Amino acid sequence: MARVVVAGIVELPSDVRDEALIKGKELIEGAYTEKGCIHYLWTADLNHIGRIVIYEEWESEADLEAHLRGKWYINMHSHLSQYNLIHAETNKFRVDLKEPVYGEDGVATGFFSDENKNI
Repeated sequence: MARVVVAGIVELPSDVRDEALIKGKELIEGAYTEKGCIHYLWTADLNHIGRIVIYEEWESEADLEAHLRGKWYINMHSHLSQYNLIHAETNKFRVDLKEPVYGEDGVATGFFSDENKNI
């Protein structure tokens, strides 16, 4: 069973982004109580004043599916809709291999250990 990562952005009017995050804190904390939730981060993008960055990590597809049918997700969707949502894009990624960016030699690499590193 592969882990699932959700990554995305939510664009709101710049004058309401921080309020939306602060008032959504309980919903974010609630998601952490769900089975299989490893990370559930909604944070302000300091480079784009109205943008919220989403990063979630789930133990399995089933755990993400349960979250998407549960109260924390449903209530977050309702919560955000009151802030004149401009744009949202979220994607899910099935993770079949996870390795550190930095190797034992202390060098960062974008390649995985099972890939041909000749480019």
